Amino acid sequence: MLPRYLPVLIATAILTANLWNDLSVAQAAEEAAKAESVTWAEIELKGSLPEGPQVPGLFEALSESLTDVTGRLDKAAADDSIEGVVLRISSPQVGWGKLNELRAAIGRVRKAGKKVYGLTEMGTAKDYLLATACDEIIMPESGVLLMTGLRAEVTFYRNLFDLLGIKPDMLQVGEYKGAAEPYMRTSMSPELRREMESILTEYYRQMVEMIAESRSLTAEQVKAAIDSGPHTAAAARELKLIDRLAYEDELEQLIRGDRAGLEVTFDSKYGKKKLDTDFSGLTGMIRMMNLMMGVEQRKRETDTPKIAVIYATGVIMSGKSSTSPLGTQVLGDKTIIKAVEKAAEDKSVKAIVLRVDSPGGSALASDLMWRALQKCGKPVVVSMGDVAASGGYYISMGATTIFAEPGTLTGSIGVVGGKLGLKGLFQKVGITTDVISLGQNSGALSPLDGFSDSERKAMQTLLNAIYRQFTEKAAKGRKMEYDTLEKLARGRVYTGTQAKEAGLVDELGTLDDAVKHAQRLAGLKADDSIERMNLPKPQSPFEQLFGPLDAAARQPGAANPLQANTVIEAAAQVAPSLAGQLELLQLIDRLSADPRLTLLPFQIQVR
Repeated sequence: MLPRYLPVLIATAILTANLWNDLSVAQAAEEAAKAESVTWAEIELKGSLPEGPQVPGLFEALSESLTDVTGRLDKAAADDSIEGVVLRISSPQVGWGKLNELRAAIGRVRKAGKKVYGLTEMGTAKDYLLATACDEIIMPESGVLLMTGLRAEVTFYRNLFDLLGIKPDMLQVGEYKGAAEPYMRTSMSPELRREMESILTEYYRQMVEMIAESRSLTAEQVKAAIDSGPHTAAAARELKLIDRLAYEDELEQLIRGDRAGLEVTFDSKYGKKKLDTDFSGLTGMIRMMNLMMGVEQRKRETDTPKIAVIYATGVIMSGKSSTSPLGTQVLGDKTIIKAVEKAAEDKSVKAIVLRVDSPGGSALASDLMWRALQKCGKPVVVSMGDVAASGGYYISMGATTIFAEPGTLTGSIGVVGGKLGLKGLFQKVGITTDVISLGQNSGALSPLDGFSDSERKAMQTLLNAIYRQFTEKAAKGRKMEYDTLEKLARGRVYTGTQAKEAGLVDELGTLDDAVKHAQRLAGLKADDSIERMNLPKPQSPFEQLFGPLDAAARQPGAANPLQANTVIEAAAQVAPSLAGQLELLQLIDRLSADPRLTLLPFQIQVR
């Protein structure tokens, strides 16, 4: 006789089986729906990609920072809803340090098992080097690969000064400290030429190595391709420099492949910060004013351990940092010192990472920032970006550990000073000057004439003392004998790779590598949860147009920044290269107030 509850058990079993079947069907349908649609992140690399946080514009970010872009790539790497990344490479104006940061971020996406397509149309050398970090490089049939090698061009103004009646009188310490050569000479000195050749040779080696490794080519094949450039897209494919000729509208089918019916979605805003752009009513107007003034909503403070990342970007000057509408940045000592003090006083901050992207500038401002880092009482790690030379190296040299990118320009441990005597120019245009002078060296800082013998001797003595101070602190920071360090100094510039070989930096790596090292120095474990505190606060759009809100922060006698920037912006519309020269002259004019400069002698741009 069957138990009375057996029919109930059988019914329950049937019902359960049906439920499982229904769930399986639903799950299968859900998986099928997922398989019919995929999303790819679409990220464009363009502009200067400045270091550090940027203030957003009224409707979207005015310019994505390097941190923004690498953050979007890292988010895509960890996001299961993203199948891959389309990287649109639109001639970003980056140096060799940022180039390495971007390539490393692309590598992290690929390491996560996601494909990265690199799209470029008029590929310059930098565009192509970024593209080689991707799985595939795609160009339209009409595209051109403008990779023709490396070239350094130095412009000299001595003949122009002679025509205008301007008398340049420059002093330097270190035979390689050629910052004044464009004003004193008509061609490169043997020392500057040797230095430039050394740097370009190292950059060329890095370029060939990147391409050969990424494209599975020999160094000889890469050099031959460079020597025969530029190339059409078809020729580049024949040389195995790119993978595929395709137009933008063919990308969807490329991704779909043999997955018939697959819907492909491209998310061009993936990972971008979303802004509330409803400016209606009183609340909206307040929100708009806050954006213009750079006022941010206060974040809730937590006890989570933090690593403070302080961005030291721009030409070093006394006062507060500033940024022109064209993006030229000034690194003010007061701004950085305040940021260091904030990080030092915050108990949740366990270590400081100083991200340096600066060619140097004022020797005094450099020393004051160095001192603030020395006395902060917390581990300090330096991460060098595109440039950390002269004053940029000065503020770095007291760190516990220095990281550089392989292509960072650094070193330039030397001092330069001087002036341009304008008396001859004034006379040519009918301006005369009468002088009353008390003191043998009273004209040392006058813009009328060059130095007298007595003034030149006094100024050279001053520069020699600053050079000694610079090199002694560098030797102590690098734990070297003074004579050993001084032989590496003398104004000589190194790439990051060369600097590591010389012992001027400790490691080659990215900003992330430096942060991880700071975490270890602070006694935190690799898997500990930490936050980054980004300092200092970026300058607001209002301050970029009208200068610092604090009138006391402006340089005495400085021109209205709005007027100067308006002229430069107008020049940028007509002749971009002229605008760059005007920006440089504006910086030189502001730097001329300081007779002691620790400044990189040149700028290198590879296109």
